[in-house]
Amino acid sequence: MEMTFLLDTNVISEVMKRQPDTAVLAWFHSLQEVVTSAICLEELVFGLRRRSAFKKEAWLRRMLADVGSVLPVTDTAAQWSGEKRELLQARGLTVHQADALIAACAWEHGLILATRNSGDFSGFGIPVLNPFEYGG
Repeated sequence: MEMTFLLDTNVISEVMKRQPDTAVLAWFHSLQEVVTSAICLEELVFGLRRRSAFKKEAWLRRMLADVGSVLPVTDTAAQWSGEKRELLQARGLTVHQADALIAACAWEHGLILATRNSGDFSGFGIPVLNPFEYGG
């Protein structure tokens, strides 16, 4: 059975670079399906618009249309996110709302989160993979 990954913003950004990390690119090309969250899409579009990178924006839209889907933040994910975020902050951990919502999307759909920032998601109890450490 093919594992499905939810790609974090930093993984998609890396793949979009002119000279992406070879490990990340090899891992990315091994995937059958690309899935991300609406939160990641917002972060990508915001970053691209700030840089007036219209070619990159067009590439992003093509990639998402051709090979992937964007998962919405549902009420179930939002509730899970709020509960987890409060529990983690009560333990003294700093948790950003965007990260909590991305983790919730992965949790709700039973996906593995692919991110460079594994530590940001360690307290959520979801499977995480760092493709920057991919060994082929």
